[in-house]
Parts: sequence; structure tokens; C-alpha cells
Amino acid sequence: MQLGLVGLGRMGGNMRGRIRSAGHEVVGYDRNPDISDVASIAEMVAKLAAPRVVWTMVPAGHITESTIDELGGLLSAGDIIIDGGNSKFTDDQPRADRLAPKGIGYMDCGVSGGIWGNQNGYALMVGGSEENVATCMPIFEALKPAGPYGFVHAGPVGAGHYTKMVHNGIEYGMMQALAEGWELLEASEYVDNVPGAIKSWREGSVVKSWLLDLLDRALDGDPELAKLKGYAEDTGEGRWTVDEAVRLAVPLHVIAASLFTRFESRQADSPAMKAVAALRQQFGGHAVVG
Repeated sequence: MQLGLVGLGRMGGNMRGRIRSAGHEVVGYDRNPDISDVASIAEMVAKLAAPRVVWTMVPAGHITESTIDELGGLLSAGDIIIDGGNSKFTDDQPRADRLAPKGIGYMDCGVSGGIWGNQNGYALMVGGSEENVATCMPIFEALKPAGPYGFVHAGPVGAGHYTKMVHNGIEYGMMQALAEGWELLEASEYVDNVPGAIKSWREGSVVKSWLLDLLDRALDGDPELAKLKGYAEDTGEGRWTVDEAVRLAVPLHVIAASLFTRFESRQADSPAMKAVAALRQQFGGHAVVG
């Protein structure tokens, strides 16, 4: 099967390699000519035989919208566009609606696997019609891990990105729990071998996970994480997950707390904690640090 792939960065470039390894043809375009197969999106489309499938792996927002609009002007009825970036699920149906009068299909696909996906396979969460999913299954099969797991047709357009949003919200909470456990071990006077404790959980433990494996890997290189600054960015999915929790009145205590902790990490001297310290001093005479 042929695939056009727009965006060959850390994720897209590895996806190109995995799809090619499965025997499919990929024509990739990237703004970086050193890694691109073609000089333009138009040239990429011209090299694909109809009906075409084009997958976008570019940053969410304006770049994705402009890329999809450009593809919409180049593709024909019967072609399909898949957005695999971390777009917000509410953006998907308007894209499908813009493309539908031209007969161009649209699917959204949440992709998890990071820089390890080429080796381990990618977890794919797809939104779109049954017909379009069936057409693209050879590509999905090439990307997913071997076996019964790692793929879901989650529902209609928007369902793939919605599922990935919740996936990433859960990821926020899991990472926060691991981080807090590590910090408590570091603070304890009882535990002398914190990296070893983390390593011991990698087999036979109910907290065994890939994230735990990655924490262990980080500690192997820097046992006290002294080379890192305690700052964690958020890329949007955590905020959107909490927004949906408010809309649907679903209590997401852990995910919401993990999101706000990331905000706190950006404050070298938290204004809110200054107010807390001031209040403690006022009502209890507690000491403050100037």
C-alpha cells in the first residue's frame, strides 16, 4: 500500500521507517529537505496513485489546519486524510465537514509510542467511518505492535483524538504518582538505595509499567536526577481532559492534581505559597522564610 506522510520529525520519521519495514511504500514530506523524500506537498501527492491516503504528523493548531487545507486543495474524491497529531477532538468534525463536499474522507488517529514506537510499535486510537478504517488497516497493522492489542477503532470522527486525550490525562497521573514516590524515597532516612528500589519494582510488582521502566532508565544515567530542573511542560491534552471532566461532571482528582502540579513546577517562588505562609504566620505565629 502507498502512504503520503507529512511531518518526519521524531514521531513521523520513525513511523515512516516502521511502515516501510512492513513492505509498504511511503512518500514523506518535511520542511527539512535533508529528511524529506520530495520538495513539496504537491510533489508528494503527485507521486501517489489514486485513491490516495495521506497522514499528517505535524504540530497541532495552525500548522495542522493549514496542512489539511492544502491537502484538501490537492486531493480528489475517494482520497483520505488522517491526522495523527495531538489535535483537540473538537477540531476534527469541522475538518471532516470541510473535506466532505470534495469527497475526501477524514480520520483522526491518536498515536502513542514516542521515540520507541519504531522498535515497539505504536498504540493507535482511530476515529472515522468503518469504510475508511478498513481501507487504511494495512497501515495501521504495520504501525501497531504484533498481537491483539495496540489498536482501537474508537468511534466516529473525533473519537480517536478524544481517546488519546484521556490516555494522556491518565499518563499525567501515573507520572505524578511515580515522581512523588521517588521523591519520598529520596527524602527518607531509611532507604539508602533509591535507584535499586525503583529497579526492584520492574518485575513481580503491581506498579510494573513502561513508565516505571523509563524512570529506572533515567536513574541509571543520573541517580539523583541532579542534571534536570524541576520543570514540566504540558502540551494541552491534560487541560482538555480536565475541561471535559468539568463539562461532564466526572471527578478526576488525580489527573486534575497532576496538571496543576505541572503549573506549580514553573514557579520558582510560588505566589500562592507566599500567601499560605503569610496566613500561617498570622493565625498561628508560625515562622516564615524571608
